[in-house]
Amino acid sequence: MILTTETLESNKRFERSCYLNLLPLFFIQVAFNPDEASNAVKECIEGVIGGVDYSQNKVNQWTATIVEHSLTQLVKQGKPFKYIVNCAVMQKSGAGLHTANSCYWDTTTDGSCTVRWENRTMYCVVSVFAVAITL
Repeated sequence: MILTTETLESNKRFERSCYLNLLPLFFIQVAFNPDEASNAVKECIEGVIGGVDYSQNKVNQWTATIVEHSLTQLVKQGKPFKYIVNCAVMQKSGAGLHTANSCYWDTTTDGSCTVRWENRTMYCVVSVFAVAITL
């Protein structure tokens, strides 16, 4: 493609038009849907550790993959949120695991969910925090 003044101006108009068409989406307040997020996270967990036994050597890789895949799936939903995803994997040994989360935010738009998953050898707990992007 040869760039001329005419094509550059045409591209600028196109970019401006796309931006203006998308702009109203950010003015619509969307509430976080914890069920959609939980389902996406469960699929990611199952895809990464669904059919395997606990392995201390693989936990770092599993947790990194679970949070990366979860973030990817959440962003694909196209909602105006910033996401924070936290994952813990623990071997089943009879020991207790207690977690807590606390947030100070706008409860009409922001939200969180926690997914608890287990198989016969391990537990996995994933927390998702969604903070609405507002202009």
